[in-house]
Amino acid sequence: MAERESKFLELLSAPVIEVEELAQLSCYGIAESCGIRALTWRVLLKYLPSKRNVWDATLLRTREEYHGFVNDLIICPGNKGYSEKRADVTLEDHPLNPNPCSEWNSYFQDNEVLNQIDKDVRRLCPDISFFQNATPYPCDALVDPSNRSERLHRRVQKNSLHYQNVSKNRLGMMAGVISKKKQAVHEYVALPEGSEAHWEVVERILFIYAKLNPGTGYVQGMNEIIGPLYYTFASDPNKEWAKHAECDTFFCFTNLMSEIRDHFIKTLDDSTTGINGSMDRVVNLLKNADQEVWQLLQEQNIRKEFYLFRWMSLLLSQEFSLPDTIQMWDSLFADQHRFDLLVCVCVAMIVLVRDRLLHGDFGHNMKLLQNYPETIDISDIINKAHDVAKHIKGRNW
Repeated sequence: MAERESKFLELLSAPVIEVEELAQLSCYGIAESCGIRALTWRVLLKYLPSKRNVWDATLLRTREEYHGFVNDLIICPGNKGYSEKRADVTLEDHPLNPNPCSEWNSYFQDNEVLNQIDKDVRRLCPDISFFQNATPYPCDALVDPSNRSERLHRRVQKNSLHYQNVSKNRLGMMAGVISKKKQAVHEYVALPEGSEAHWEVVERILFIYAKLNPGTGYVQGMNEIIGPLYYTFASDPNKEWAKHAECDTFFCFTNLMSEIRDHFIKTLDDSTTGINGSMDRVVNLLKNADQEVWQLLQEQNIRKEFYLFRWMSLLLSQEFSLPDTIQMWDSLFADQHRFDLLVCVCVAMIVLVRDRLLHGDFGHNMKLLQNYPETIDISDIINKAHDVAKHIKGRNW
């Protein structure tokens, strides 16, 4: 272990980081005892360039850019800020204006998206208390009541929205067969004046992302992707890095979504890069890896979307505890051909419970796949996934 830690530190401190070598070292997990997981993720997610001498300039630029996003979209919105005291209603700009370019129309659309984000982040990672705790680095312009900047959760409360979901709710379309494995008993509450909970920071990041990416917007489930990222960066033992966790999370999340966004876009479902194409790859690979289990699932009519939809869309973040998810993501982010390894991981998960599947009926096997056993060690899954990957080179899977 000490040798691996030394190797990580050596690679990350080099003037030019050998990213491929860093990825190879990370593919079975990152030596977190030396506190370099967050830094490694920043490199593997292509946020930090390989040349260390340009890091300062890169970080200065991105942090100034993100500060601009927060100021323009949260603190001083460019669409005039519709407060309770608004009185400048005109014929050209009023709440009932049907013009899609109307600032009021944009405001109401933002509220609908914000309502869903707020609802989702208040239940984030219920297996730990982290997200309901106060961040040591709140946004001063928002938590200081004298600044009169409207915090997002208050905007939701003030408008008293009652939308059932956002039109881009991808996981909700399978509500009858795909329920969340990890559910919060209670929603997180806002902290007193002067404080800001971690879930509020995540809410801000997701809202800014949705505003800047209208083609994708916010889709339910993105909160499960951003949660482990933010937790990892905000928990960085290097306090100077942790101080900028919000900004770094935004850009790493944006980079990650650029690679998996096709899974969140309904019109691309049946494309080779869409969710159905990815699920088909798992099924085809399973057929090659374990014909008997594949045949059983076919006979029992256990459709791929019953379990693979959630597994793949959320990068398995709902199937494991947060620490196990983070360990799994070490391997997924290290994959040079993302996300081929995710396909192999899904196959490995099925193969590792093959005996239970072969002795189970439809009901038993559905429950098993939708509530994957916590007794299966995450390292065993990763090792099995790499074994599966070794035997598929050259195959059309």
